[in-house]
Amino acid sequence: MREEEREMHLAFQSLFVGDELKEEEKDEEEKNSKRVQDIRRIVGYEFKDPTILQQAFTHYSFEEGCSSLERLAYIGDAILTFAVTKDQCLLYPDFDPGRLTRLRAANVDTEKLARVALKYELHDFLRHNIFLLGVQIDEFRDAIAKYPLHSSGLVDAPKVLADIVEALIGAIFLDCKCCLDTTWEVVKKLLEPIITPATLPIHPVTQLQELCQSRRLSLKMRDSWKEDGVVEFLIDETCIGRAQYKAKRVIAKNRAALVAYNHIL
Repeated sequence: MREEEREMHLAFQSLFVGDELKEEEKDEEEKNSKRVQDIRRIVGYEFKDPTILQQAFTHYSFEEGCSSLERLAYIGDAILTFAVTKDQCLLYPDFDPGRLTRLRAANVDTEKLARVALKYELHDFLRHNIFLLGVQIDEFRDAIAKYPLHSSGLVDAPKVLADIVEALIGAIFLDCKCCLDTTWEVVKKLLEPIITPATLPIHPVTQLQELCQSRRLSLKMRDSWKEDGVVEFLIDETCIGRAQYKAKRVIAKNRAALVAYNHIL
């Protein structure tokens, strides 16, 4: 092929490649537009800046150097903690800080926020390349079926689900010009059902300790989690509760406490 013909051939090919790229860009724009509309419908908030919403639903694994949700989640975590604290201080003026802290924690912890993400299927909008995320979400969905409101530390929730909710809160806060009242109005609906003093579950370890104190039993914990993922509770050197969970020590401890509590109840 002569040089002139080769150049013409390459130019002709580039026209089709350019058209394909334009078509792909158009498809991506349409997907993004639908994603924004669907999220607006779920959240009940009209975003003025759709790009901040896209950032809130982009995980850093999506592509190298992408604008991801981490900073928005950082902001959202702080805003949510403050908003819940303010709301509960007004609702329960007679509660001491310890009781308020336990109540707040149940409404803002990873499990609670992961439940919010799952309830509204917010993970379906996340742009990511996280290996086995779908499997983790399915396991979490099955696990919480036993605990309609909150497991109180017995279930291991995928952190990325909570990150999505925190990033969404951060995006709303920035988009509404940092108006806390507007942000809380939207977020409060997402958090429903909010855990109240009447529905606040007792933590398994606290539950066990209180029962042992009432019966004057000497409770000890044996912790070999670093070696084999096991935590045990003993009374008079006899194991009454044992659990193994290598992924997180706190989950193993809480599950062992529940087994022990049920054993001596």
